[in-house]
Amino acid sequence: MKTLLALTVCCVSVTAGPVNADELLDRVDEALTVAALNDNVRARLSGLFDLEEYFFQQPAPGLLDASGQSLFNPRLTLFLDGQLGPYLYVFTQARLDRGFDPSDGGAQARFDEYALRLTPWEDGRFNVQVGKFATVVGNWVQRHLSWDNPFITGPLPYENTTAIYDIEPPGSAQEFLEFHPDAKYEYSPVIWGPSYATGAAVSGRIGVCDYAAEVKNASLSSRPSSWNATEIGFDHPTVSGRLGFRPNEMWNFGLSASDGAYLRPQAEPLLPAHHDLGDFQESVIGQDVSFAWHHLQLWAEFFEARFDVPHVGNADSLSWYFEAKYKINPQFFAALRWNQQFFATVPNGEGGDAPWGREIWRSDAALGYRFTAHTQLKLQGSLQHEQSAARELTHLIAAQLTVRF
Repeated sequence: MKTLLALTVCCVSVTAGPVNADELLDRVDEALTVAALNDNVRARLSGLFDLEEYFFQQPAPGLLDASGQSLFNPRLTLFLDGQLGPYLYVFTQARLDRGFDPSDGGAQARFDEYALRLTPWEDGRFNVQVGKFATVVGNWVQRHLSWDNPFITGPLPYENTTAIYDIEPPGSAQEFLEFHPDAKYEYSPVIWGPSYATGAAVSGRIGVCDYAAEVKNASLSSRPSSWNATEIGFDHPTVSGRLGFRPNEMWNFGLSASDGAYLRPQAEPLLPAHHDLGDFQESVIGQDVSFAWHHLQLWAEFFEARFDVPHVGNADSLSWYFEAKYKINPQFFAALRWNQQFFATVPNGEGGDAPWGREIWRSDAALGYRFTAHTQLKLQGSLQHEQSAARELTHLIAAQLTVRF
């Protein structure tokens, strides 16, 4: 925590000092924007620089992949947006960090997103894009980047690992129910973060309704290493979509669905006889709603998920969260979030039934302060209860300093 406190003091000093850092970043922003051919070709480079520090109890919560009880996680994210005439748009997201999810590993660089979008009509009624990009399911993905997310972590459905092991199918129902919390990162959540899988999508808005549909190479629960087409091909694609209804500027309602194979190719030799990867699907139905009025913003999402598990059958789960953000003044905001996940029962292999996961709830509280239009500090505290776990009640404290350019 001392590291982030020192950085925060430095940030305040620079902001309040004789050198106007905000103006400097504005000039950097202008320098990173270029145009040519009478503005028919435009390109803009922007980015986020995040410094995060986490304090937690083992096993590490969510998708944190660390063996200790604290983690310092720097991250540089670069965005390149280009406009090629009135109809073509390209975008790329590249990151330098310690892993897609915060980890105690070494530095790595990669492209998380790259896509080409065609918009034939100016009114946005129809768009088509191809590449590697975030899923169209739900409403959290639209605000998952550090500058837009009121919290430091994601909601429970996007980061709580379950007993689903995508690399190797369970040999029996008993094996499936033997969840190993010390190896949580080997398992999958219902949706793995923003799910930057590879594929194609169509989207648009007609009146008060909007729509989006995608075909991708990997399921919503797939891990980041599965999202590249070179790693997982399109032999068993996942189809997802969302229908939205926006009756006015305050309300936005959505209904999402997704279906696709969730096991990785290395699991195929271990499947039951006469079965292939396409026989074992992840199916998700989601409902989302958002509301905005003056200084208050509300979001909620519900996901009903079903995994067809070899040697077990259907494993069902219900997960949801409710999130509220209140802007106290132009710089200071507070946010609260309540998350829960429930698990249905499956045959336990001994003539009875047992839940295939531990019922869990988590409460998150965050405070954020924007020093300038380019710098932001967030603090978060979380309390989590996991039924029948070795340590049922655990906590997380985190801080995040973001510089946007």
